[in-house]
Amino acid sequence: MVIDRLCALLKIEPAGGERIAVARTVLEGKRIALIKPATFMNTSGPRVKAALEKFNVLPANLIIIHDDLDLDFAKVRVKQGGGTGGHRGLNSVIASLGADEFSRIRIGIGRPPGRMDPSDFVLSPFSPKEWPEMEIALAEAADAAIAVVRDGASTAMNRYNKGRK
Repeated sequence: MVIDRLCALLKIEPAGGERIAVARTVLEGKRIALIKPATFMNTSGPRVKAALEKFNVLPANLIIIHDDLDLDFAKVRVKQGGGTGGHRGLNSVIASLGADEFSRIRIGIGRPPGRMDPSDFVLSPFSPKEWPEMEIALAEAADAAIAVVRDGASTAMNRYNKGRK
């Protein structure tokens, strides 16, 4: 959803087939590629690695945008490198790249209610009541991605990790 917002903001159209959608442009003099693998996040590592190799991008210049069960609903945080917090998609990317120094933009979805399986929870749609807050978070995540490209992860972390009031 954030990649779609970025494409709209940057006025670019993704192209691709069944395996991956790619949109390319220049932002602040920097070439960027927005990549949306058509896989489950938990198995996206090989596709991310192939895209980095195709575009000759170092892992340090990668930004992964992902959901986060351990972050309050609709909160957005920027992180540079580090562990996965058990996120299977990040595990897949790190295992495929052999590196963890990429930036992450985390979007909180909160914990599943009751005893709901986390796998079912992350794949379930947002409720009509949740959408207004999530719309704000998605816009903020897109802005944070642009800030990482323009200003670097540290500056983006200082700006976005304070959170909305």
